[in-house]
Amino acid sequence: MRGVTLIELVVTLALLGILFGLAMPSFTTWIRNNQIRSVAGALQNGIRIAQSESVRRNRVVVFLLTNAQPAAGVTAVANGRNWAVQYVPQVIDTPVAPEPFVHGGTLSEASATVQITSSVGITAVCFNSSGRLVSGDAASTGIPGITCNAGAAAFNVTQPNGAELRPLRITVDLGGRVRMCDPNRPVTAPDGC
Repeated sequence: MRGVTLIELVVTLALLGILFGLAMPSFTTWIRNNQIRSVAGALQNGIRIAQSESVRRNRVVVFLLTNAQPAAGVTAVANGRNWAVQYVPQVIDTPVAPEPFVHGGTLSEASATVQITSSVGITAVCFNSSGRLVSGDAASTGIPGITCNAGAAAFNVTQPNGAELRPLRITVDLGGRVRMCDPNRPVTAPDGC
């Protein structure tokens, strides 16, 4: 039975090191793309929770991004690291209104380097009792810092300095359809924006 010489072992380890070095950049890109995908998926799920809660509760429900711990009364910010879903209490609820906070989550667990940018002037997405987009602001909803448009909303999920990365966009159209798409693909492609 023949053993392995020291020279053969060193050559094998050197070749493995070279192959690992060649594979490392593509593996890093794959990891960063998965971080973008994770944050975009969490964002999409949060928006869908808000939409389903609006239909279930038969009232206006707001999805918002915030930097605070998700809870009732948080201030909405355009590029927040957490998300919250709250319903808008009605006037008849005032004496015994339950906590308007429905659900919340964090987007920074997936990656602290992923950036979220929203449509111009949008800090939240408001759904009516039919699950469709409605306009709203801090005065009409009682939630500080929100600005909702009745038109389509979009959130871009990217990483800085990532030319080789695949950015994603979460869109919500007027009818309430929530969709994840790739802004770098043509509109005619199934996953294009």
